[in-house]
Amino acid sequence: MEKRKTKSANDEHVLDSFRRWGYLQAQLDPLGLQPIVSVSELDVKHAAANVGRKYYCDTIGVEFMHIPDVERREWIQSKMEQAMPASNQGRILEYLVRAEVLEQVMHIRYPGTKRFSLEGLEALIPLLDEVLTTVASKGVTEAVMGMSHRGRLNVMVQIVGKSAVDIFSEFEDVDPRSVLGAGDVKYHIGATGDFVTRDKKTIRVRLVSNPSHLEAVDPVVVGRVRAKQTRMGAAGTGAVMPIIVHGDAAFAGQGITAEMLNLASVDGFSVGGTIHIVANNQIGFTASPKEYSSSRFATDVAKRLPIPIFHVNGGDPEAVVRVAAIAAAYRCEFASSVVIDLIGFRRHGHSEVDDPTITQPLVYKKIETLPPLWKTYALQVKMDGIKISDRVREEYGAAKDEASTYEKKVRLSTLPDYWADYEGGKYYSSYEVDTAITRDEFHRVVDALVRAPANFAVHPKVKRLLDQRKRMGEGDLPVDFGTAELIAFGSLLKAGVPVRMSGQDSRRGTFSHRHAVLIDVENEQTFIPLQQLATGNAWFEIYNSVLSEAAVMGFEYGFSRDYPDALVLWEAQFGDFANGAQMVIDQFIGAAEDKWDLLSGLVLLLPHGFEGQGPEHSSARVERFLQLAAEDNIQVCQPTTAAQYFHLLRRQALRKWRKPLIVFTPKSMLRLADAASAIEDFTGHQFMPVLPETEIRSAERVLVCTGKIGRELRRERSRLGDDRTAIVFVEQLYPFPERELRAELDRHADAVDVIWVQEEPGNMGALSFMMPRLRRLAGERHVRSIKRSPSAGVATGSAKAHEMEQTTLLSLAFAGSPVTEKK
Repeated sequence: MEKRKTKSANDEHVLDSFRRWGYLQAQLDPLGLQPIVSVSELDVKHAAANVGRKYYCDTIGVEFMHIPDVERREWIQSKMEQAMPASNQGRILEYLVRAEVLEQVMHIRYPGTKRFSLEGLEALIPLLDEVLTTVASKGVTEAVMGMSHRGRLNVMVQIVGKSAVDIFSEFEDVDPRSVLGAGDVKYHIGATGDFVTRDKKTIRVRLVSNPSHLEAVDPVVVGRVRAKQTRMGAAGTGAVMPIIVHGDAAFAGQGITAEMLNLASVDGFSVGGTIHIVANNQIGFTASPKEYSSSRFATDVAKRLPIPIFHVNGGDPEAVVRVAAIAAAYRCEFASSVVIDLIGFRRHGHSEVDDPTITQPLVYKKIETLPPLWKTYALQVKMDGIKISDRVREEYGAAKDEASTYEKKVRLSTLPDYWADYEGGKYYSSYEVDTAITRDEFHRVVDALVRAPANFAVHPKVKRLLDQRKRMGEGDLPVDFGTAELIAFGSLLKAGVPVRMSGQDSRRGTFSHRHAVLIDVENEQTFIPLQQLATGNAWFEIYNSVLSEAAVMGFEYGFSRDYPDALVLWEAQFGDFANGAQMVIDQFIGAAEDKWDLLSGLVLLLPHGFEGQGPEHSSARVERFLQLAAEDNIQVCQPTTAAQYFHLLRRQALRKWRKPLIVFTPKSMLRLADAASAIEDFTGHQFMPVLPETEIRSAERVLVCTGKIGRELRRERSRLGDDRTAIVFVEQLYPFPERELRAELDRHADAVDVIWVQEEPGNMGALSFMMPRLRRLAGERHVRSIKRSPSAGVATGSAKAHEMEQTTLLSLAFAGSPVTEKK
């Protein structure tokens, strides 16, 4: 009896080694070129070793022993250590044929045209079929997919349900007028359709539009899923799920992938798991695996998470389908992300016009000897693949012929019903709405903001802030920026508008000005006053995000895409942190409407201002956003009073015109008395794109500016006793407020000089944007500018040097004025 126990323990020990390391000796490369890794624990002669090799060293390899949860490990073991279940061989073969023939028809009909062929990874189609079939059987009704261009056209046809005629017509380019705006290439545009599973269930599939920044779409997909799940409530996690198809080189190399993976279980960003599929061509453009990754597998970046990673040989379709079923079931069972590494090859060059034999001659010599996968599989299962091929080829041939005369309708994205009340396109003044609130509403919101539960121990510093806010509500103190923002949120929540905000340290605020979440100093329990104000379908959530810009901004952009009726905000800790998300800004926020007819109302809050704190954190790079501004695609604003900020936020949420809003928020001005506002400014005004001069009636010169420098100019004017210089604030840089600024300049018709003043260097800021516009509006008047000298760095690192520069700016701004001339 003791012998049997010892033998059993030995068996288990050997088998455990294969569970842990078997994937390193699995037969995963359909080209047979990757060497097997030697692992001493696996080099044993034992009956259990044969069992281990059968389960873990065939065409499937799985990494799961790093998962700390024993239940999850045992679940995977139970699935792996059983006989291969029967596959629907006819369905697999049908999909392999359809994938291959579609590529061949495009290759023959449109030679030399980029299409980013799926050939070499045709098994992706039956893999997706099985994933969707499995999750649909477990209650998923909608899948949001992201993928880059490799195989995208094939997925559109086979999985999303876009017609082959539509795809071919994109190649034919019959009617260029059918593309609105700039449009995009065919393998970037999204698609939506209904997929019918093997079990005759229907699942909605949305393939998200994606630029050539291969992994940029990842957080957008997950953010969209989070929004859809939020709409559905408690059932959302089980009903809507994300699927992301990655490239191997991109998955290993792109930082945004790691950032996005880190969101998987973070409060406020989790979606119950993402199915990650790595379409592994074993090549990145022209780079071999050893050139694009420091580890054996491109998926090793995912091992930071306690999730399984399945590797499967793309040349074994039934193994691929088995892995798909296990991975999809795991996601649904444990609400966890999972990775499928589908290993194949790329039959042609990167874009079919490249010659891959130049850079990988031996690899492509091997590839040339391999028949199409469907032919190999048809022989294996003893089915007539030729008959299926002839039928499918005839079907796609007819579609190709139809496409040559196909009259496409004007391209417009079909948006969900919750977009029905919102508009994009050109701005019209008719979109404006009343953003003022009543005095009673003002008091009610402030009263809720300053109340904590009984026996809730508020930090003494925060308590003082709440006391100040109470006095602001009573009119004893003017309202500062932080309080104005919370009043805007509270008033929207009372009106039934949801509000979501995230960013690094956003709950407190980088400058300790917000404190939207109160923390009990005795037990660290939290209380969010704004949540008490939500009515109807409104809700309020605010999260400190992970230390990421690209992934979190992309996530919030995605969320805004599927929750247009919410005010969705992403806040940078400092404005220049947005640099880390530049591809999200360039490819989605600035251009998505022009490329894909897709709208977003995302708000970016970017602290900006030169205050002697060095080259970092001084500038949010105003110039970069203005370079992106065209065709009323975004809004770029820099409010300089608390009430202006209040009205700007309410305007963004309440009007039906949905465009991204970039707000250059203040730092030192947050507590500046000059920037605070009276109650009357909240109850009787609107956001003003241009703040006119209110003290000077007849000016001889007009200083035009935006942001903090205007407050400093007003203080300097007061010090000088200058009553002949008007100071005008441009609070909205884009869409450019031409009518309002013209009216203000015309009001000072006697002014000879119009001067643009900015604190940024001459190669930065709004200078190049504003000067031609000012010259047009100023007519015959002299137009010039005051700014720092052009600089490679943003700002000086010396506080004293900054003070000298700022003093010089102010002196130059008033040089030649009637007052300074007398002095």
